[in-house]
Amino acid sequence: MMKRKFAAVLLTVSMSGALVMTGCSAQSAGTPSATEAESTEAQETVKEETEKGETADADQEAADRVAALIDAIYVQKRTEDTDAQCAEAKEAWDALTDEQKQLVEGKNADPDYFGRDTGDASKDDPRNQDEIGENEILVVSFGTSFNDSRAADIKGIEDALQEAYPDWAVRRAFTAQIIINHVQARDGECIDNMDQALERAVSNGVKNLVVQPTHLMHGAEYDELMESLEAYRDQFVSVKVAEPLLGEVGADATAINEDKKAVAEAITAKAVETAGYDSLETAKEDGTAFVFMGHGTSHTAKVSYSQMQTQMGELGYDNVWIGTVEGEPEETSCEAVMEAVADAGYKKVILRPLMVVAGDHANNDMAGEEEDSWLSMFQASGNFDSVETQIAGLGEIDAIQKIYAAHTADAMQK
Repeated sequence: MMKRKFAAVLLTVSMSGALVMTGCSAQSAGTPSATEAESTEAQETVKEETEKGETADADQEAADRVAALIDAIYVQKRTEDTDAQCAEAKEAWDALTDEQKQLVEGKNADPDYFGRDTGDASKDDPRNQDEIGENEILVVSFGTSFNDSRAADIKGIEDALQEAYPDWAVRRAFTAQIIINHVQARDGECIDNMDQALERAVSNGVKNLVVQPTHLMHGAEYDELMESLEAYRDQFVSVKVAEPLLGEVGADATAINEDKKAVAEAITAKAVETAGYDSLETAKEDGTAFVFMGHGTSHTAKVSYSQMQTQMGELGYDNVWIGTVEGEPEETSCEAVMEAVADAGYKKVILRPLMVVAGDHANNDMAGEEEDSWLSMFQASGNFDSVETQIAGLGEIDAIQKIYAAHTADAMQK
Protein backbone atom coordinates (compact mmCIF):
# COMPACT_ATOMS: atom_id res chain seq x y z
CA MET A 1 0.00 0.00 0.00
CA MET A 2 2.81 2.37 0.92
CA LYS A 3 4.56 1.65 -2.40
CA ARG A 4 1.49 2.70 -4.36
CA LYS A 5 1.17 5.99 -2.43
CA PHE A 6 4.86 6.76 -2.99
CA ALA A 7 4.54 6.00 -6.70
CA ALA A 8 1.51 8.28 -6.96
CA VAL A 9 3.32 11.13 -5.25
CA LEU A 10 6.36 10.65 -7.47
CA LEU A 11 4.17 10.68 -10.59
CA THR A 12 2.47 13.90 -9.43
CA VAL A 13 5.80 15.63 -8.80
CA SER A 14 7.14 14.50 -12.19
CA MET A 15 4.07 15.80 -14.00
CA SER A 16 4.25 19.10 -12.12
CA GLY A 17 7.89 19.45 -13.09
CA ALA A 18 7.07 18.71 -16.68
CA LEU A 19 4.33 21.31 -16.65
CA VAL A 20 6.70 23.88 -15.17
CA MET A 21 9.36 23.12 -17.79
CA THR A 22 6.78 23.23 -20.54
CA GLY A 23 5.56 26.58 -19.31
CA CYS A 24 9.12 28.11 -19.33
CA SER A 25 9.71 26.85 -22.83
CA ALA A 26 6.50 28.46 -24.06
CA GLN A 27 7.44 31.83 -22.49
CA SER A 28 10.90 31.78 -24.12
CA ALA A 29 9.51 31.08 -27.56
CA GLY A 30 6.55 33.45 -27.41
CA THR A 31 7.20 36.37 -25.06
CA PRO A 32 10.86 37.16 -24.21
CA SER A 33 11.77 38.03 -20.69
CA ALA A 34 12.82 41.62 -19.92
CA THR A 35 16.47 40.57 -19.74
CA GLU A 36 16.37 38.81 -23.09
CA ALA A 37 14.56 41.77 -24.76
CA GLU A 38 17.17 44.20 -23.47
CA SER A 39 19.94 41.95 -24.74
CA THR A 40 18.39 41.75 -28.21
CA GLU A 41 17.90 45.52 -28.36
CA ALA A 42 21.50 46.09 -27.32
CA GLN A 43 22.71 43.71 -30.03
CA GLU A 44 20.67 45.54 -32.66
CA THR A 45 22.03 48.90 -31.48
CA VAL A 46 25.59 47.62 -31.68
CA LYS A 47 24.91 46.31 -35.17
CA GLU A 48 23.47 49.66 -36.30
CA GLU A 49 26.36 51.60 -34.82
CA THR A 50 28.82 49.23 -36.47
CA GLU A 51 27.12 49.68 -39.83
CA LYS A 52 27.12 53.47 -39.38
CA GLY A 53 30.80 53.38 -38.47
CA GLU A 54 31.60 51.26 -41.49
CA THR A 55 29.65 53.65 -43.72
CA ALA A 56 31.39 56.68 -42.20
CA ASP A 57 34.78 55.02 -42.71
CA ALA A 58 33.91 54.25 -46.32
CA ASP A 59 32.72 57.85 -46.90
CA GLN A 60 35.91 59.28 -45.44
CA GLU A 61 38.03 56.85 -47.42
CA ALA A 62 36.36 57.94 -50.68
CA ALA A 63 36.77 61.62 -49.77
CA ASP A 64 40.42 61.12 -48.80
CA ARG A 65 41.11 59.50 -52.16
CA VAL A 66 39.76 62.57 -53.96
CA ALA A 67 41.76 64.88 -51.68
CA ALA A 68 44.93 62.96 -52.55
CA LEU A 69 44.15 63.22 -56.27
CA ILE A 70 43.61 66.99 -55.96
CA ASP A 71 46.85 67.43 -54.03
CA ALA A 72 48.64 65.48 -56.79
CA ILE A 73 47.67 68.08 -59.42
CA TYR A 74 48.11 71.07 -57.11
CA VAL A 75 51.70 71.39 -58.32
CA GLN A 76 53.70 73.88 -60.37
CA LYS A 77 55.31 71.30 -62.66
CA ARG A 78 53.58 69.68 -65.61
CA THR A 79 54.48 66.05 -66.38
CA GLU A 80 53.44 63.44 -68.93
CA ASP A 81 50.88 62.19 -66.39
CA THR A 82 49.18 65.55 -65.74
CA ASP A 83 46.33 65.16 -68.24
CA ALA A 84 45.40 61.71 -66.91
CA GLN A 85 45.66 62.90 -63.30
CA CYS A 86 43.31 65.83 -63.96
CA ALA A 87 40.74 63.51 -65.55
CA GLU A 88 41.03 60.96 -62.73
CA ALA A 89 40.53 63.61 -60.03
CA LYS A 90 37.36 64.95 -61.66
CA GLU A 91 35.94 61.48 -62.27
CA ALA A 92 36.52 60.53 -58.63
CA TRP A 93 34.91 63.77 -57.44
CA ASP A 94 31.83 63.23 -59.60
CA ALA A 95 31.41 59.75 -58.10
CA LEU A 96 31.12 61.12 -54.54
CA THR A 97 27.80 61.75 -52.83
CA ASP A 98 27.02 65.29 -51.65
CA GLU A 99 27.83 64.22 -48.08
CA GLN A 100 31.16 62.71 -49.13
CA LYS A 101 32.14 65.87 -51.04
CA GLN A 102 31.93 67.89 -47.84
CA LEU A 103 34.52 65.55 -46.26
CA VAL A 104 37.22 66.31 -48.85
CA GLU A 105 40.19 67.85 -47.08
CA GLY A 106 43.88 67.66 -47.90
CA LYS A 107 47.01 69.76 -47.95
CA ASN A 108 45.52 71.95 -50.67
CA ALA A 109 42.23 70.15 -51.30
CA ASP A 110 38.80 71.19 -50.08
CA PRO A 111 35.18 70.95 -51.34
CA ASP A 112 35.54 74.28 -53.17
CA TYR A 113 38.22 72.96 -55.53
CA PHE A 114 35.57 71.32 -57.71
CA GLY A 115 32.42 72.52 -55.97
CA ARG A 116 32.67 76.30 -55.94
CA ASP A 117 30.71 78.10 -58.65
CA THR A 118 33.03 80.68 -60.24
CA GLY A 119 31.00 81.27 -63.38
CA ASP A 120 30.66 79.86 -66.89
CA ALA A 121 33.95 78.60 -68.33
CA SER A 122 32.45 78.53 -71.84
CA LYS A 123 32.58 82.34 -71.92
CA ASP A 124 36.37 82.13 -71.97
CA ASP A 125 38.71 81.43 -74.90
CA PRO A 126 41.95 79.56 -74.10
CA ARG A 127 43.49 80.94 -77.32
CA ASN A 128 45.49 77.78 -77.95
CA GLN A 129 44.60 77.52 -81.62
CA ASP A 130 47.17 76.61 -84.27
CA GLU A 131 47.44 78.28 -87.71
CA ILE A 132 48.98 81.30 -86.03
CA GLY A 133 50.81 82.84 -88.95
CA GLU A 134 54.16 84.62 -88.89
CA ASN A 135 53.25 87.31 -86.34
CA GLU A 136 52.13 86.47 -82.82
CA ILE A 137 51.32 88.45 -79.67
CA LEU A 138 51.67 86.07 -76.74
CA VAL A 139 49.74 87.42 -73.75
CA VAL A 140 51.25 85.98 -70.58
CA SER A 141 49.28 85.99 -67.32
CA PHE A 142 49.67 84.39 -63.92
CA GLY A 143 46.12 83.07 -64.43
CA THR A 144 43.00 82.51 -62.36
CA SER A 145 40.58 79.63 -61.76
CA PHE A 146 37.67 82.06 -61.34
CA ASN A 147 35.86 81.64 -64.66
CA ASP A 148 33.99 84.94 -64.75
CA SER A 149 37.12 86.90 -63.83
CA ARG A 150 39.20 85.05 -66.40
CA ALA A 151 36.71 85.93 -69.12
CA ALA A 152 36.24 89.55 -68.04
CA ASP A 153 39.83 90.44 -67.12
CA ILE A 154 42.34 88.26 -68.97
CA LYS A 155 40.21 87.62 -72.03
CA GLY A 156 39.21 91.29 -71.91
CA ILE A 157 42.84 92.35 -72.35
CA GLU A 158 43.46 89.71 -75.03
CA ASP A 159 40.38 90.77 -76.98
CA ALA A 160 41.46 94.42 -76.82
CA LEU A 161 44.89 93.53 -78.20
CA GLN A 162 43.37 91.45 -80.99
CA GLU A 163 41.13 94.36 -81.92
CA ALA A 164 44.06 96.80 -81.85
CA TYR A 165 46.31 94.53 -83.95
CA PRO A 166 44.11 92.51 -86.33
CA ASP A 167 47.11 91.43 -88.44
CA TRP A 168 48.66 89.63 -85.48
CA ALA A 169 47.49 86.38 -83.90
CA VAL A 170 46.87 86.79 -80.18
CA ARG A 171 47.59 83.69 -78.11
CA ARG A 172 47.63 82.94 -74.35
CA ALA A 173 49.98 81.46 -71.77
CA PHE A 174 49.61 81.14 -67.99
CA THR A 175 52.63 80.89 -65.72
CA ALA A 176 50.78 79.15 -62.83
CA GLN A 177 50.57 75.42 -63.62
CA ILE A 178 48.51 74.98 -60.45
CA ILE A 179 45.79 77.14 -61.98
CA ILE A 180 46.09 75.51 -65.41
CA ASN A 181 45.53 72.11 -63.80
CA HIS A 182 42.59 73.38 -61.75
CA VAL A 183 40.77 74.79 -64.78
CA GLN A 184 41.51 71.69 -66.86
CA ALA A 185 40.34 69.23 -64.19
CA ARG A 186 37.20 71.12 -63.23
CA ASP A 187 36.07 72.63 -66.54
CA GLY A 188 37.89 70.68 -69.24
CA GLU A 189 39.52 73.88 -70.55
CA CYS A 190 43.15 73.40 -71.58
CA ILE A 191 45.39 76.47 -71.28
CA ASP A 192 49.02 76.51 -72.42
CA ASN A 193 51.84 77.12 -69.99
CA MET A 194 54.84 79.10 -71.24
CA ASP A 195 56.69 76.13 -72.72
CA GLN A 196 53.58 74.82 -74.45
CA ALA A 197 52.75 78.23 -75.90
CA LEU A 198 56.28 78.82 -77.15
CA GLU A 199 56.53 75.32 -78.63
CA ARG A 200 53.19 75.96 -80.36
CA ALA A 201 54.59 79.18 -81.83
CA VAL A 202 57.72 77.42 -83.09
CA SER A 203 55.80 74.52 -84.63
CA ASN A 204 53.47 76.99 -86.36
CA GLY A 205 56.36 78.85 -87.98
CA VAL A 206 55.98 82.13 -86.10
CA LYS A 207 58.79 84.52 -87.06
CA ASN A 208 57.98 87.66 -85.08
CA LEU A 209 56.98 87.22 -81.46
CA VAL A 210 55.81 89.98 -79.13
CA VAL A 211 55.28 88.96 -75.52
CA GLN A 212 52.85 91.11 -73.54
CA PRO A 213 52.79 90.34 -69.80
CA THR A 214 49.59 91.24 -67.96
CA HIS A 215 51.60 91.34 -64.72
CA LEU A 216 51.38 94.47 -62.60
CA MET A 217 55.12 95.03 -62.29
CA HIS A 218 58.64 93.72 -62.88
CA GLY A 219 58.31 91.21 -60.05
CA ALA A 220 58.99 87.51 -59.53
CA GLU A 221 56.43 86.38 -62.13
CA TYR A 222 57.96 88.70 -64.73
CA ASP A 223 61.44 87.34 -63.96
CA GLU A 224 60.23 83.75 -64.43
CA LEU A 225 58.65 84.72 -67.75
CA MET A 226 61.97 86.11 -68.99
CA GLU A 227 63.81 82.96 -67.90
CA SER A 228 61.35 80.73 -69.79
CA LEU A 229 61.67 82.89 -72.89
CA GLU A 230 65.47 82.71 -73.08
CA ALA A 231 65.48 79.07 -74.22
CA TYR A 232 63.39 79.94 -77.29
CA ARG A 233 64.81 83.29 -78.44
CA ASP A 234 66.97 81.86 -81.22
CA GLN A 235 63.98 80.06 -82.77
CA PHE A 236 62.34 83.30 -83.91
CA VAL A 237 63.48 86.06 -86.22
CA SER A 238 62.58 88.64 -83.59
CA VAL A 239 61.42 88.48 -79.97
CA LYS A 240 60.23 91.60 -78.15
CA VAL A 241 58.89 91.87 -74.61
CA ALA A 242 56.46 94.66 -73.69
CA GLU A 243 56.29 96.42 -70.33
CA PRO A 244 54.00 95.19 -67.54
CA LEU A 245 51.19 97.51 -66.46
CA LEU A 246 53.11 99.88 -64.16
CA GLY A 247 56.15 100.16 -66.40
CA GLU A 248 59.69 100.51 -65.05
CA VAL A 249 60.10 100.10 -61.31
CA GLY A 250 62.24 103.10 -60.44
CA ALA A 251 64.76 103.60 -57.66
CA ASP A 252 62.62 104.50 -54.65
CA ALA A 253 59.12 105.34 -53.40
CA THR A 254 59.21 108.79 -55.00
CA ALA A 255 59.87 107.46 -58.53
CA ILE A 256 56.69 107.68 -60.58
CA ASN A 257 56.05 107.59 -64.31
CA GLU A 258 53.34 108.11 -66.91
CA ASP A 259 52.18 104.49 -66.63
CA LYS A 260 51.58 104.78 -62.89
CA LYS A 261 49.78 108.06 -63.39
CA ALA A 262 47.52 106.60 -66.08
CA VAL A 263 46.75 103.53 -63.93
CA ALA A 264 46.03 105.65 -60.84
CA GLU A 265 43.62 107.84 -62.79
CA ALA A 266 41.90 104.87 -64.46
CA ILE A 267 41.31 102.76 -61.36
CA THR A 268 40.19 105.68 -59.21
CA ALA A 269 37.75 106.92 -61.83
CA LYS A 270 36.21 103.45 -62.15
CA ALA A 271 35.94 103.01 -58.39
CA VAL A 272 34.28 106.40 -57.98
CA GLU A 273 31.84 105.67 -60.81
CA THR A 274 30.96 102.24 -59.42
CA ALA A 275 30.34 103.76 -55.99
CA GLY A 276 27.80 106.16 -57.52
CA TYR A 277 29.72 109.41 -57.02
CA ASP A 278 30.14 111.98 -59.76
CA SER A 279 33.69 112.78 -58.65
CA LEU A 280 36.37 111.83 -56.15
CA GLU A 281 35.87 115.19 -54.46
CA THR A 282 32.18 114.42 -53.93
CA ALA A 283 33.14 111.11 -52.33
CA LYS A 284 35.63 112.93 -50.09
CA GLU A 285 32.96 115.40 -48.95
CA ASP A 286 30.77 112.41 -48.10
CA GLY A 287 33.51 111.03 -45.86
CA THR A 288 34.40 108.16 -48.20
CA ALA A 289 37.88 106.68 -48.64
CA PHE A 290 38.96 104.21 -51.34
CA VAL A 291 41.43 101.43 -50.55
CA PHE A 292 43.01 99.45 -53.39
CA MET A 293 44.36 96.09 -52.23
CA GLY A 294 47.27 94.56 -54.17
CA HIS A 295 49.04 91.26 -53.60
CA GLY A 296 52.32 92.45 -52.14
CA THR A 297 55.73 90.87 -52.63
CA SER A 298 59.14 90.42 -51.05
CA HIS A 299 60.69 91.12 -54.46
CA THR A 300 62.55 94.41 -54.85
CA ALA A 301 59.71 95.52 -57.12
CA LYS A 302 57.53 95.94 -53.99
CA VAL A 303 58.51 99.62 -54.06
CA SER A 304 55.98 99.90 -56.92
CA TYR A 305 53.15 99.88 -54.33
CA SER A 306 54.78 102.75 -52.44
CA GLN A 307 55.21 104.57 -55.74
CA MET A 308 51.50 104.15 -56.46
CA GLN A 309 50.72 105.75 -53.10
CA THR A 310 53.08 108.60 -54.01
CA GLN A 311 51.29 108.91 -57.34
CA MET A 312 47.90 109.17 -55.63
CA GLY A 313 49.27 112.00 -53.54
CA GLU A 314 50.74 113.77 -56.59
CA LEU A 315 47.31 113.67 -58.20
CA GLY A 316 45.69 115.14 -55.09
CA TYR A 317 43.85 111.89 -54.32
CA ASP A 318 44.27 112.19 -50.55
CA ASN A 319 41.31 109.91 -49.79
CA VAL A 320 42.85 106.99 -51.70
CA TRP A 321 45.17 104.37 -50.15
CA ILE A 322 47.22 101.46 -51.48
CA GLY A 323 47.39 98.22 -49.45
CA THR A 324 48.63 94.66 -49.96
CA VAL A 325 47.57 91.20 -48.79
CA GLU A 326 51.16 90.29 -47.90
CA GLY A 327 51.82 93.57 -46.11
CA GLU A 328 54.97 94.20 -48.09
CA PRO A 329 55.92 97.07 -48.04
CA GLU A 330 55.02 97.41 -44.34
CA GLU A 331 53.00 100.59 -44.77
CA THR A 332 50.65 98.65 -47.07
CA SER A 333 49.54 96.13 -44.41
CA CYS A 334 45.86 96.04 -43.53
CA GLU A 335 46.53 97.33 -40.01
CA ALA A 336 48.65 100.23 -41.28
CA VAL A 337 46.09 101.23 -43.91
CA MET A 338 43.16 101.00 -41.45
CA GLU A 339 44.98 103.27 -39.03
CA ALA A 340 45.83 105.78 -41.74
CA VAL A 341 42.24 105.93 -43.02
CA ALA A 342 40.83 106.27 -39.49
CA ASP A 343 43.35 108.97 -38.54
CA ALA A 344 42.34 110.92 -41.63
CA GLY A 345 38.76 110.96 -40.32
CA TYR A 346 37.00 108.94 -43.01
CA LYS A 347 33.98 106.96 -41.84
CA LYS A 348 33.07 105.20 -45.07
CA VAL A 349 35.43 102.79 -46.82
CA ILE A 350 35.28 101.15 -50.23
CA LEU A 351 37.67 98.26 -50.87
CA ARG A 352 38.68 97.32 -54.41
CA PRO A 353 41.44 95.03 -55.77
CA LEU A 354 44.64 96.42 -57.24
CA MET A 355 44.97 93.20 -59.24
CA VAL A 356 44.58 92.37 -62.90
CA VAL A 357 42.01 89.68 -62.08
CA ALA A 358 39.41 89.53 -59.31
CA GLY A 359 40.20 85.98 -58.29
CA ASP A 360 40.88 84.21 -55.02
CA HIS A 361 42.54 87.18 -53.28
CA ALA A 362 39.75 89.58 -54.20
CA ASN A 363 36.94 87.21 -53.28
CA ASN A 364 38.50 85.74 -50.13
CA ASP A 365 41.32 87.90 -48.74
CA MET A 366 39.52 91.14 -49.49
CA ALA A 367 35.78 90.42 -49.48
CA GLY A 368 35.56 87.06 -47.70
CA GLU A 369 33.48 86.24 -44.63
CA GLU A 370 36.44 84.93 -42.61
CA GLU A 371 37.58 87.09 -39.72
CA ASP A 372 40.99 87.75 -41.31
CA SER A 373 39.60 89.21 -44.56
CA TRP A 374 40.07 92.94 -45.08
CA LEU A 375 36.31 93.45 -45.08
CA SER A 376 35.96 91.70 -41.73
CA MET A 377 38.94 93.47 -40.16
CA PHE A 378 37.79 96.92 -41.27
CA GLN A 379 34.34 96.18 -39.88
CA ALA A 380 35.68 94.73 -36.62
CA SER A 381 37.86 97.79 -35.99
CA GLY A 382 34.75 99.78 -35.08
CA ASN A 383 36.23 102.90 -36.70
CA PHE A 384 33.95 103.02 -39.71
CA ASP A 385 30.24 103.44 -40.25
CA SER A 386 30.25 101.41 -43.45
CA VAL A 387 32.67 99.18 -45.35
CA GLU A 388 31.83 98.04 -48.88
CA THR A 389 33.65 96.05 -51.55
CA GLN A 390 33.90 96.25 -55.32
CA ILE A 391 34.98 92.89 -56.71
CA ALA A 392 36.37 93.67 -60.15
CA GLY A 393 39.79 93.22 -61.71
CA LEU A 394 41.84 95.85 -63.51
CA GLY A 395 41.68 93.85 -66.75
CA GLU A 396 38.05 94.69 -67.43
CA ILE A 397 38.64 98.46 -67.31
CA ASP A 398 38.77 99.91 -70.82
CA ALA A 399 41.44 102.48 -69.92
CA ILE A 400 43.68 99.72 -68.51
CA GLN A 401 43.27 97.64 -71.68
CA LYS A 402 44.41 100.68 -73.68
CA ILE A 403 47.56 100.97 -71.55
CA TYR A 404 48.45 97.35 -72.37
CA ALA A 405 47.79 98.00 -76.06
CA ALA A 406 50.11 101.01 -75.93
CA HIS A 407 52.82 98.92 -74.30
CA THR A 408 52.45 96.33 -77.07
CA ALA A 409 52.81 99.06 -79.70
CA ASP A 410 55.97 100.36 -78.01
CA ALA A 411 57.46 96.86 -78.09
CA MET A 412 56.63 96.41 -81.77
CA GLN A 413 58.40 99.68 -82.58
CA LYS A 414 61.59 98.81 -80.71
